[in-house]
Amino acid sequence: MLSALRTRDYRLLFSGQAISHIGDQFNLIALPWLVLTLTNDALQLGLVLAAAGVPRALLMLVGGAWADRHSPRTIMLISDVLRFVITFALAVAILTGQAQIWMVYVIAVAFGIVSGFFMPAAEAALPRVLADDQLESGNTLIMGSGQVASFIGPVAAGTLIALFGAGQGQAASVVGIGVAFMMDSLSFLASALFLLFMRRLPALNAHPDTHPLADVAAGLRYAWKSERMRMMVLVLALANFLMAGPMFVGLPVLAQGRLAGGAAALGIIFGAYGFGSLAGMAAAAGLPRISDRSFGWLVIAMMLGFAGVMGMLTLVSATWIVAAMMVLVGIGNGYASIVLMTSLQRMTAPEFLGRVMSLVMLAMVGLMPLSMALSGAVLRLSTNALFAGSAAGFAIVAVMVLVKRSALTVQGGHLSAEQHVAKPVLASIE
Repeated sequence: MLSALRTRDYRLLFSGQAISHIGDQFNLIALPWLVLTLTNDALQLGLVLAAAGVPRALLMLVGGAWADRHSPRTIMLISDVLRFVITFALAVAILTGQAQIWMVYVIAVAFGIVSGFFMPAAEAALPRVLADDQLESGNTLIMGSGQVASFIGPVAAGTLIALFGAGQGQAASVVGIGVAFMMDSLSFLASALFLLFMRRLPALNAHPDTHPLADVAAGLRYAWKSERMRMMVLVLALANFLMAGPMFVGLPVLAQGRLAGGAAALGIIFGAYGFGSLAGMAAAAGLPRISDRSFGWLVIAMMLGFAGVMGMLTLVSATWIVAAMMVLVGIGNGYASIVLMTSLQRMTAPEFLGRVMSLVMLAMVGLMPLSMALSGAVLRLSTNALFAGSAAGFAIVAVMVLVKRSALTVQGGHLSAEQHVAKPVLASIE
């Protein structure tokens, strides 16, 4: 599982991403707590998260084309510097008592724009740094570092905010939020420094005579020709739509209104999810490759399991029960994420990696803004209605996967790069 660490550039990439992941977890707790502290409105929280998600989704495919036309390392480096500046500015505004909700919206949009280019570049960089037989190791270590961070970071962030705010009123709580954002900004700076020492990764699809949107269209045609790619993208999109809002809008509201401990309880819950995901990823790296038949049933079981957890959230009011359920959700998600990502990296022609990875990232985050905004609106009516609706949605996805299980395969061979010149099957792509 550690073989990828023998490669120098991977060690630098891994180190920077590991530190950045810790900062991300501080943001995960601090942002919803800031919005709820400033507005006490779940709809505002959903809209802020959507404000970051919309530009990220709109630019994701363009970002993937850029990752093929330019060095992914350079894109990541510039993105980290910009995110350092953005997050540092927000932290200063909070700590000086100048933070207002409109500032949060502006910074959320800016952050979303930058992330639209960073995410596909980061996913496209890994197969260019490592050999094919090191991909499981490389994916597991980077994703695993994110899950270690998601186990430690939320608890630390929630505790930090709670300590600053304990019995001292809203102003003290905001100071804790500001410190959390400051730590997030420093993590981006550290990541940029590690990337600076990496060797430049060459562009694999440098066609200055073609428009970037033409590259995007070619990538979409390439992916559409594969039924298993289409199925993977569809399942990812639906699952993330049903999970994002309840997780990142519903759980903070649930913690604030129903669970003892407030921000600290939210940190424990997200930490439990991270612990479960780490365990699932470790299993994916240590166990033999799963067969196509078994993988289809695994996805069905996951969808039904997610449905059960969302249904249970309508009933529970104890932090430890919610945390235990999040461990189970994390295990399934962690295992499947390694299997899916590694399979997609293997089946994709190198010159299409950026665009296919951007499509995968779009499936994971593209519907999140809608999910978060919709969740915020539903929460104004009923917390239980949100979780019950998510449970019903996951049950429907499980039935869909059961019907199309033969298309959800992970063991197929490499897809020919020549597919991008095939006749488009979607008229809208032309």
